[in-house]
Amino acid sequence: MCQLLGMNGNTPTDIVFSFTGFSTRAEEHQDGFGIAFFEGAGLRLFVDAQSARHSPVADLVRHYPIHSNNVIAHIRKATQGRIALENTHPFVRELWGRYWAFAHNGNLTGYAPRLHASFHPVGDTDSERAFCWLMQELAKAHASLPPVAELTATLRELAPQVAAHGSFNFMLSHGEALWAHCSTRLSYLVRQHPFQEARLQDEDISVDFARLTTPSDRVAVIVTEPLTRDEAWVAFAPGELKVFVAGEPLCA
Repeated sequence: MCQLLGMNGNTPTDIVFSFTGFSTRAEEHQDGFGIAFFEGAGLRLFVDAQSARHSPVADLVRHYPIHSNNVIAHIRKATQGRIALENTHPFVRELWGRYWAFAHNGNLTGYAPRLHASFHPVGDTDSERAFCWLMQELAKAHASLPPVAELTATLRELAPQVAAHGSFNFMLSHGEALWAHCSTRLSYLVRQHPFQEARLQDEDISVDFARLTTPSDRVAVIVTEPLTRDEAWVAFAPGELKVFVAGEPLCA
């Protein structure tokens, strides 16, 4: 299946280090990649149906100093839907005057929700259908953009309904918070003062974060498989939904 990478920080943060390690795993996940960066009310979306190992778009991301408070990235190993640009995650929609980005790892068997509002898939993946249904149900549950706590409560009711059809690991963000739901595998860590050196699992690359940060910086990194070998990653429990704001998970 696919792999997910998310980042949520209390200050705009460079994701090049994490994305470099993450994109290395595209050797086994060759069916496309994408990454969405929130910048204020705007969003930068880079997607390609090529592997992140060989895509010139991925090479641009690895060398372009984009800083963001919320990032969602995805490398695809197709289970449903053909290999095509329209089936490449993250998917993006507008709701309540905000961009929403979504990426999914898993496989939803026989999933055909009734979509009767403004949200319909462009491609033919189970992932985009699930995203459209979540957006539809959020819009039905709330007349306008609610606080993060209310959105989290609604998503806790909706996610199990989708997960009943199979594995539903996903990340969702509207630029203020990042939600991550685990069916099978997700881990996270929070980098904060005192910062230390970290070394990638898949590449012989290390970064001393103490030299690149200030004592007030804090960032949460969420990923399918831990990216570094010398940091304390925390595994999600199956069925767990976490929300990250300002670089840390909020209590339920």
